[in-house]
Amino acid sequence: MIADERLTRLEHWLATQLHGARFTLTPASEDASFRRYFRATLDDGRTFVAMDAPPEKEDCRPFVRIGQLLHEAGVHAPRVHGQDLAAGFLLLSDLGSRTYLAELNAANAGALMADATAALIRWQLATRPGELPPYDEALLRREMNLFPEWYVAKHLRKPLTEKQSSVLEDIFALLVKSALAQPAVYVHRDYMPRNLMVCEPNPGVLDFQDAVLGPISYDVVSLFRDAFLSWEEEQVLDWTVRYWEKAKKAKLPVPADFADFWRAFEWMGLQRHLKVLGIFARSNYRDGKPKYLQDTPRFLAYARSVTKRYGALAPFGRLLDELNL
Repeated sequence: MIADERLTRLEHWLATQLHGARFTLTPASEDASFRRYFRATLDDGRTFVAMDAPPEKEDCRPFVRIGQLLHEAGVHAPRVHGQDLAAGFLLLSDLGSRTYLAELNAANAGALMADATAALIRWQLATRPGELPPYDEALLRREMNLFPEWYVAKHLRKPLTEKQSSVLEDIFALLVKSALAQPAVYVHRDYMPRNLMVCEPNPGVLDFQDAVLGPISYDVVSLFRDAFLSWEEEQVLDWTVRYWEKAKKAKLPVPADFADFWRAFEWMGLQRHLKVLGIFARSNYRDGKPKYLQDTPRFLAYARSVTKRYGALAPFGRLLDELNL
């Protein structure tokens, strides 16, 4: 492991938190943010996860607060055993290293997705006004604007013409209207297999610090139309129907007609996929993390399939043609 000043400070802080117990640190994971995670293994075999979040770039307070909301909802999230918010250090319970992304296969997908759906419904049912910031028009647009700014202009090096920008703006307006028309519930905002852990109780949920109050379909489409894993459309439809049926039974505010929910799900997915295309390009060009770009074809395929099914979105399909995507 490459030594650095923050790592040295983290090790000193952990020594205090663990009351002098001997431990070794190994990388646990990283993501597209500036946060880093390390697994602290003690001589007696116990393990913890240490988060390093540089305070000038990341704020640990939402992680702590939203983690508590998840626990109150009956969702398995890491416990905070120690914190230094000014330094950007957290000591967390260890949910293991078996991600849904690594473990999912044809034999276990049904059971694992059923667990993930049940946990999501518990999270949504816990919704209370005033707890989380709104997923409002400004945030929806800020996310989608990452697509022309980073993916098109920086990655493709094809700045949009005035006409193309107008087409994109019309699509953005449709997607925003669809999103804001949906009932608002707690939204994890990255509820996908990479952030779900196979553990007991299942699943463990990570990377929830950006949660908001927003469209009820958002976490559902994040789970079933994943950034790193693709499923056959029939399977996605089946899981989405199962979610919708359970949500109705739980008295969540899903539409009475599944066709209405499916349309909202698909349009919400397009908004998310535009955002992620921009984020992955930004991770490469700004943050020096090139590995995420290899998954952009998956998102372009998602986007193309949706534009073919809805006439109102067809102009975006033509724009992708013009950009040779």
